[in-house]
Amino acid sequence: MEKRNLPDSMQLVSVSFNLRPLYLSSTHPGSLSPSLSHDMEPAKLEESGSLSSALSDDLEPGELEETAASPKSCGVTNILNEQYEQKVRPCIDLIDSLRSLGVEQDLALPAIAVIGDQSSGKSSVLEALSGVALPRGSGIVTRCPLELKMKKIKAEDKWYGKIKYGLEEKEIEDPSEVELFIRKAQDQIAGVGVGISQELISLEISSPDVPDLTLIDLPGIARVAVKGQPDDIGEQIKNLIKKFITKQETINLVVVPCNVDIATTEALKMAQEVDPHGERTLGILTKPDLVDKGTEETVVQIILNEVIHLAKGYMIVKCRGQKDIIDNVSLTEALDKEKAFFEGHSHFDILYKEGYASIPHLAEKLTLELVQHIEKSLPQLDDQIEIKIAEIQTELEKYGKGPPRDAAERKVFLIDKLTEFTRDIINLSTGEDLKNGKKFKLLSTLRAEFEKWKKHLDKSGVKFNIRIEAEMKEYETMYRGRELPGFVNYKTFEMLMKEQISQLEEPAVKKLKEISDIVRKAFVEVSQQNFTGYPNLLKIAKTKIEAIKQSKAGTTESMVRTQFKMEMIVYTQDSTYGHSLQEEKGEEEKENARRGINPVHRQNTETTLHEMVRHLKSYYRIASQRLADQIPLVIRYQILQEAALQLQREMIQLLQEKDNEDHLLKEEYDIGTKRNNLVSRLNRLMQAQSRVLSF
Repeated sequence: MEKRNLPDSMQLVSVSFNLRPLYLSSTHPGSLSPSLSHDMEPAKLEESGSLSSALSDDLEPGELEETAASPKSCGVTNILNEQYEQKVRPCIDLIDSLRSLGVEQDLALPAIAVIGDQSSGKSSVLEALSGVALPRGSGIVTRCPLELKMKKIKAEDKWYGKIKYGLEEKEIEDPSEVELFIRKAQDQIAGVGVGISQELISLEISSPDVPDLTLIDLPGIARVAVKGQPDDIGEQIKNLIKKFITKQETINLVVVPCNVDIATTEALKMAQEVDPHGERTLGILTKPDLVDKGTEETVVQIILNEVIHLAKGYMIVKCRGQKDIIDNVSLTEALDKEKAFFEGHSHFDILYKEGYASIPHLAEKLTLELVQHIEKSLPQLDDQIEIKIAEIQTELEKYGKGPPRDAAERKVFLIDKLTEFTRDIINLSTGEDLKNGKKFKLLSTLRAEFEKWKKHLDKSGVKFNIRIEAEMKEYETMYRGRELPGFVNYKTFEMLMKEQISQLEEPAVKKLKEISDIVRKAFVEVSQQNFTGYPNLLKIAKTKIEAIKQSKAGTTESMVRTQFKMEMIVYTQDSTYGHSLQEEKGEEEKENARRGINPVHRQNTETTLHEMVRHLKSYYRIASQRLADQIPLVIRYQILQEAALQLQREMIQLLQEKDNEDHLLKEEYDIGTKRNNLVSRLNRLMQAQSRVLSF
């Protein structure tokens, strides 16, 4: 077979495998197991910025190659092992500890998720990595997500297992019992049968014969429902898988048999949907012994990343088949058979030599991929924890600490609660910040509404000017009686002015009602912020706000209508009117000059009419400015300031009612649970933050 160059995606494997023996001999804990170490060719160490490079910082490249190739280098190997324990295990332990705290309920953690179609050999790969038998069989055998935490221990230490799900936590004394414990857990969570559940089962295995690695095994992808399964079982499984593989923090391990068309596998399609560039996806090919003769080269091309490109590349493994299980072939024996298979294969031997093939190579690659992924994710993880803590603290502030049990303390608590609320209401009415620092834009909103009122007055004035200029001759004919031409008819002036101002009354009342609703909503929002979790206090506050709104709206409407009654008296100071008249005359002269009109040529009647128009415009300018200021002042004073003061008085009066604290401070039935959950989440995240910062 032609010698091939090693793709970049696989450099990590050949480098890292010389750095850390995964499966240590039980009789020689410091040395490589003979069955896995002999005949291995050292790979050239290249600078990569990877963790494998970091592990060898204390050694020269030549020294490392000599170490890896020499059987007499136990001392240096132990140094490498020590570096490995200092750098690799802490990374994985950190994420495992965060996951055990339940941090995944709040944010995503770095992980490796294992997916594959049914009968892809997924369970066999996990068995080979973990050294224990997992549920097998036809159909769906993995019915819940299984977190498989593997921890390598010293050869002299005893195998240890523990399974956790829900509130259950059980120790496993014998590796042979693992499968039974998992099946019982799945039956308890998902029910006896073939249903699935999203609840996680955590299996921890400590053994001298496992890599330092954590994987999450997901149900095999089912295409067709079998007897006893819901019709949408396939969709359920896909949704469960997507929940894990969509997260950017997850490395997707896609298991595919060698004897199928890789492009048609559902698992790879799902991985490509969430990771189109293959940056988080690693392909694992299984069952190489079932490859048809003549198609071996195609498999090699896939492994060498020449068919469907994945940034993390591909690996190939040969695990126990059904016949091996029937023949009681142990997992250790299966590793020896796997090694012999690849070394003796005319096409796949080069894959083994280059570090593409075998469970030990896969374990090493997965471990270092996970550690690199963790190191890369830690800065973002720290930021996410900080953001979540701030969000929860903000939410906790809404619920407060809860009312005390002591009667005297409850009284003080109620006083503080009402005082804070009324202070916020007063601050709202004056434009000050609330107690939580929140800025309400109520006054800005009201100013914008009052500006709309001013624009309405101006627009109405423009229409008035156009109308009086067009209709002045008609009014002169109708209302001039005994007066000689050239005299301004005051009755005509007064009638036109009253008619114009009266048209503004209803728009003013409408604006009052709009402002009243805006203020009521703002008051209610403040009450909701202050009385979250206290339905009785909130209900009382809302009731009083509505009653005060109705009362003040009635009072204010009466004042507004009174203002318009007063406006029916045509009056202003002579100096004010004279100034306005002069301004109007100046503007008219400028306009005449611009248009080339000479007012001297006007007839007496025409001059009289223009004089009338000038007086009407001048007075409307004064009256509209008066209304533009006065109506907002009346509304703001009554609807906002007086309403706020009245609400303050009425809420404080609640303290005068005897034996009323228990009723007022009664919490919502689930508020205590919500508060406790938030406190629990906060404590969990603060512990997580402490662990990440101290890492």
